[in-house]
Amino acid sequence: MNAPLLQVENLVREYTMPREKLMQPPPKVHALNGVSFTIEAGRSLGIVGESGSGKSTLARLVMALDTPTAGSVKLLGRDLHALPREELRQARRDFQMVFQDPYGSLDPRQAIEKIVTEPLAAQGDTSRDEQHQRAAEAMASVGLRANDLGKYPHEFSGGQRQRIAIARALITRPRLIVADEPVSALDVSVQAQVLNLMQDLQSEFGITYMLISHDLAVVHHLCDDVAVLWQGRIVEQGPPERLFHAAEHPYTRALLDAVPRAEPARRSRATGAQQIPLATADQSRG
Repeated sequence: MNAPLLQVENLVREYTMPREKLMQPPPKVHALNGVSFTIEAGRSLGIVGESGSGKSTLARLVMALDTPTAGSVKLLGRDLHALPREELRQARRDFQMVFQDPYGSLDPRQAIEKIVTEPLAAQGDTSRDEQHQRAAEAMASVGLRANDLGKYPHEFSGGQRQRIAIARALITRPRLIVADEPVSALDVSVQAQVLNLMQDLQSEFGITYMLISHDLAVVHHLCDDVAVLWQGRIVEQGPPERLFHAAEHPYTRALLDAVPRAEPARRSRATGAQQIPLATADQSRG
């Protein structure tokens, strides 16, 4: 049996706070406390929870942007936090990230081509001609034109900017994309378009997603499996259909109570057909 693409084992992240009293040890906050899960290649795992549950800390640790207090993050069998710096830099071609805010994640002073090719340039092993060609291919994959590479972020809508951010993540041809609230800053009318794009890219390129969200409707649309994070621990995990209709943990049920009554959409992976529309009411925010 093949090893999972991503394997997170007993992940702990503590933060030391300022001392409250001189003679007492500084207090510690457990942002993550023994988180474990796996994601098989070509699958999608949604991590859901309210603000402060540890979602963003988990994303940073999986991306090797922060160091765990204990535990491991293994991608393709390699412990990312045990790799030497140069090996980690080379390994980053296999995992990329899409951030929440398409306005803040794109440098307004840079042309789109420089933004999209930045991950390739950081690897240092591709010519400028190859970078341009890969950028044009990535832009086409997200429904934009090669001519758009000469433009600047302010010339695009919010949904188009997030497509550009996805193109930037695609350019190294990664195996894993960590998407941290990728549609929460977009209008509801645009959210389904971006989620459908991500689903289409997964079908075309076999991408594996770890989707961070507070919104169960968004996770239900894209993910094969859902892990509910509460106070730094996973308290429930399973297929989204089961969690929506037969949640066991009180915290999961509380999250569901905050979701609009109209159930979310999920396109059939077999047919691509839309089954039910994404909730269009105001969405709860953790």
